[in-house]
Amino acid sequence: MIGRTLPHVWSRRWSDEPDGPVLLEGDGARSVLNGDALAQQTGVAAARLAGYGVTPGERVLWSCATSLEAIVGLIGALRLGAVVVPVNPSASRSELRYVARDVDPSVSLVDRAERRDWLCEDLEDAIVLHPDDLLKSASDASVADLDTAVPADDALIVYTSGTTGEPKGAVHTHGSLLAGSLALQMAWDWHPHDRLLLALPLFHVHGLCAGLFGTLAAGSSAVIFERFVPAQVLDAVGESTMFFGVPTMYHRLAESGRAAELSALRLCVSGSAPLPADLWRRFHADWGVSVLERYGMSETLLTLSNPLHGERRPGSVGFPLPGVEAAIAHADEAGVGELMVRGPSLCRGYWNRTPASEAMWHDGWFATGDLASVGDDDYVSIRGRRTELIITGGHNVYPAEVEAVLGRHPSVGEIAIIGLPSAEWGESVTAFVVGRDGEPDIDALALLAAQELTSYKRPREFRVVDSLPRNAMGKVLRRDLP
Repeated sequence: MIGRTLPHVWSRRWSDEPDGPVLLEGDGARSVLNGDALAQQTGVAAARLAGYGVTPGERVLWSCATSLEAIVGLIGALRLGAVVVPVNPSASRSELRYVARDVDPSVSLVDRAERRDWLCEDLEDAIVLHPDDLLKSASDASVADLDTAVPADDALIVYTSGTTGEPKGAVHTHGSLLAGSLALQMAWDWHPHDRLLLALPLFHVHGLCAGLFGTLAAGSSAVIFERFVPAQVLDAVGESTMFFGVPTMYHRLAESGRAAELSALRLCVSGSAPLPADLWRRFHADWGVSVLERYGMSETLLTLSNPLHGERRPGSVGFPLPGVEAAIAHADEAGVGELMVRGPSLCRGYWNRTPASEAMWHDGWFATGDLASVGDDDYVSIRGRRTELIITGGHNVYPAEVEAVLGRHPSVGEIAIIGLPSAEWGESVTAFVVGRDGEPDIDALALLAAQELTSYKRPREFRVVDSLPRNAMGKVLRRDLP
């Protein structure tokens, strides 16, 4: 792996199979990029970024809905040696501004006009482009030095909130990204003949690093969907071999009346949140689909997985992937403690957050914040979370972040955010509100949430209470809610 990076591997794959389809649109239009087109177009995109002054190591913010053009821009930035910073294309203005000011991008690729305007207003001397701009009037564009990054170079900054709610950027190197892709190839027998159904968003490591980067590294192909629509995904099953999803997707597939069609695939993977055991058993018993659960984080990429060949156990995340080690720290009498992992796919730390980085790494081990146990047969099971993280539809929501936004409203005296069990979402974001002087204005709070928070962070329910339960030290006892 010395001297190799994902862009280097991708380029070799495209050169070896120039006519082979790599990325296909799944919305019915069926636009296709083969290896030769990807090599040429991403090279042009890299040249255009260089023309705007981007040099290796500088940040390129990428906030786009999934499309072939947006993917070309992202890959072009990586081939140039720039550091890609993916941001949810539905992020609020304050969320987008925070990330942009934190990383100080040389160029931002944003597909929505309103958000391009925001960045131009919020950042001094901002260069904000639509991804299509990288391919316009650029047939003769070229750049000499492509795919020259080395494994130790930064490649990706993925923002993930900490327990305080302050977003932090996990910095992945070219080496960690390559290690993550190679581990999945070995664990899941990922071969060039595979075709992945990819309806996951690309601003998360699940869709971006496991799905897109894994596809390109394996020399295989993927059907790309802008959003998850069960009928569209199922219509493409016949020409595919794998599907990656989150529990919410599996819930909707189960309700579609067509879930049995997934049995034609060789592998269905679920992650980003626990898959309810009863839903796993329903897929297995009713439709012959043995969903493979795995475990990972923005900071670590995927690190554990149920076996491809062997028992895929509901409620378990299996075993460490090739090259990864896992351990349980400070286990209690029941064997439950904090899950620690180490291996080559871990990020190198948090962007501009040295104290936070040092707090999470212990002699090469990363403290995940999740509680886990290991059975006598070495299967790892996640038992809960040391932090108060809410996982809804595969997205991470931190109560402190939501509370900071809604607590500003003058009608709010106190507020606590928790996740309540949801068959569809895994957990449903719920707000418990104490009024300041009388009843809180719930309609105004819902409007404030819509203005300031990405959709999945907004409470799905507001409950008005007289007081919040607290301990002797004054801390809110979330476990006593509701």
